[in-house]
Amino acid sequence: MSDVLDASPYDALLLLSFGGPEGPDDVVPFLENVTRGRGIPKERLKEVGQHYFQFGGVSPINDQNRALLDALRKDFAEHGLDLPVYWGNRNWAPYLTDTLRDMVRDGRRRILVLATSAYASYSGCRQYRENLADALATLEKEGLELPKIDKLRHYFNHPGFVEPMVDGVIRSLAGLPEDVRDGAHIAFWAHGDGGAYVAQHLDVARLIADAVRERTGVDHPWQLVYQSRSGAPHIPWLEPDICDHLEERKAAGVPAVVMAPIGFVSDHMEVLYDLDTEATAKAEELGLPVRRSATVGDDPRFAAAVRELVVERAAAESGRDVTRCALGALGPSHDLCPVGCCPARAPRPAAAGADSPYA
Repeated sequence: MSDVLDASPYDALLLLSFGGPEGPDDVVPFLENVTRGRGIPKERLKEVGQHYFQFGGVSPINDQNRALLDALRKDFAEHGLDLPVYWGNRNWAPYLTDTLRDMVRDGRRRILVLATSAYASYSGCRQYRENLADALATLEKEGLELPKIDKLRHYFNHPGFVEPMVDGVIRSLAGLPEDVRDGAHIAFWAHGDGGAYVAQHLDVARLIADAVRERTGVDHPWQLVYQSRSGAPHIPWLEPDICDHLEERKAAGVPAVVMAPIGFVSDHMEVLYDLDTEATAKAEELGLPVRRSATVGDDPRFAAAVRELVVERAAAESGRDVTRCALGALGPSHDLCPVGCCPARAPRPAAAGADSPYA
């Protein structure tokens, strides 16, 4: 790439995230947004709501996105990348449609999107693209000039995403009692989607485990495990669940476990409840020492990775030479989601892909 950080043809970056409630009164409306049209059982909805109320009705995700916004703006400014950064959410304020409307009114016509999901999956990619199409359809009805929108490629194997997680696992291992540290098992934790999602997580888990071995001299056993079931009962869900996994490891004689949430960019309610609350309580019940490693969050290396991805995509769009940075066996992901990528659960338009109605 050129030493000049050129974002053209893009004139803005949109941080697109899930959103979360910021007080008790937000919880029910937020969950109604999340579950609209998805057939989530009422019992599950009430259960999840109680998870939020245990934390004062506040999810950490919005504050973490604010911190990431600050980190991105700081990194861009320090490296001479002149690109404004906006923020919109799928399920809570600031809502995607409102943010996109503001961007259009600010004169933004070529927008890059950074989704706070590093992997390929319906909920982590295709659904965000459907949300973008819905927002564009609303703006079209309002008579606004529609921008051209592209989405940054999946960044699960970018060094700026992987290396902070390596450090997090090593710190967690160091936090275990010395007599159980070397025998600790690493439980790499993800959401529960199938397909490419699993292959990508397994590749990242191997990268982290190999890096931990190289830096500590200890080869820790590991396994990919999953969040407790959510969604409609007919939707397939991957196993083992983290709590079942802890029971299995204890029965197998494992002396300690590090829980590493590699499936998520930042902390949110699932991390706080499934790992920090439910799984930690299960470990205490079992007498099994556990530590939870940090998510990437606003780590400066991740902000730098986003900058590199922006410049990379801008160069590709402009026909300039491109160096695509990726670790592991899978290589860099595609820039443009092909037709049938992350199959839809129901036929719906999706923007920022080869099948976009908003080319």
